[in-house]
Amino acid sequence: MHDALFQPVSLGAIQCPNRILMAPLTRGRSDPGSVPNALIAEYYRQRAGAGLIISEATGISVEGLGWPAAPGVWSEAQTEGWKLTTEAVHKAGGRIILQLWHMGRLVHPDFLGGQPPVSASATTAPDHAHTPTGRKPYEQARAATLDDIARIVDDYGKAAANAKAAGFDGVQLHGANGYLIDQFIRSSSNLREDDYGGSPENRVRLMREVLERLIDVWGAGRVSIRLSPNGETQGCDDATPAETFGAAAKVLQDLDVGFLELRQPGPDGTFGATEVPKQGAHLRTIYKGPMVLNSDYTAASAAAEVASGVCDAISFGRPYISNPDLAERIRVGAEWAPNVDVPKSWYLPGPAGYTDYPTLAEAAAA
Repeated sequence: MHDALFQPVSLGAIQCPNRILMAPLTRGRSDPGSVPNALIAEYYRQRAGAGLIISEATGISVEGLGWPAAPGVWSEAQTEGWKLTTEAVHKAGGRIILQLWHMGRLVHPDFLGGQPPVSASATTAPDHAHTPTGRKPYEQARAATLDDIARIVDDYGKAAANAKAAGFDGVQLHGANGYLIDQFIRSSSNLREDDYGGSPENRVRLMREVLERLIDVWGAGRVSIRLSPNGETQGCDDATPAETFGAAAKVLQDLDVGFLELRQPGPDGTFGATEVPKQGAHLRTIYKGPMVLNSDYTAASAAAEVASGVCDAISFGRPYISNPDLAERIRVGAEWAPNVDVPKSWYLPGPAGYTDYPTLAEAAAA
């Protein structure tokens, strides 16, 4: 069933045996110090049947990480911890890339010794942050100086080198969902008047500089990016998304990045639903490389999108929480297991709701 999803595809330099990708999913299972552990390795090993795993968002620095128990990749201990995951996934026949994350203004000062977070401009995100002591309102960020920007680009480069040392197959820049790169890209959160603000070309400058640094480490074919060009997310929005993200797509084309993953709006009532038109078709006229779409797909709708040529692959997020063998379930037409205790179990410590979901074969044998 759904043969279009089971054709091999090249995503830049990464060869994938099918077009069912695992999307990045924050799960909060790291050890103290944001160190990945054996439990995380087992979680990803179970999901190695994906054509490609995109790891959970992973902090590039202390400054950039504001989520309890999320992993990092700035220290030697973190790099060593990630080796457990890459070795387990590769031994199971899979491929995995590391998503690099700086949260910008979404880092609460509690993570920073009371200091304000950094962003494109001195703005404050709406809603509340998850902190080690509970939910707290976000606080105003300070505008990044040019020295800050240079240092952040360096931090991305060091994180990319650590990802390579840890044995990943590539890296993805998290440029979506209202985090730092998105805060620079979108007009509502970037109020700068220097070379990093104003025109769309200026607002994507940081994105370009980071991608160039990642390419220096990995080569263009093993670097990708996730963008979310549709509507407001965590307080970030844009007045002219076609123009803004068209400028971003031109950068991707100029740099020949491996692939673009787009979080597009899902159906009404789902996460990210918006009246802003989908931008994928427009961006594909500018960026000619492989495109991966993510947007609450069913097996049937995913297969239809790939078969029609709208995109080259589909990334599935929440279905992979409770279906470690999602690709096999799609292949044989089996039902998808629902998430248990949603969403509480998504972020709890320990194996419950994490590594205790059975595969079809395991369920049949039980």
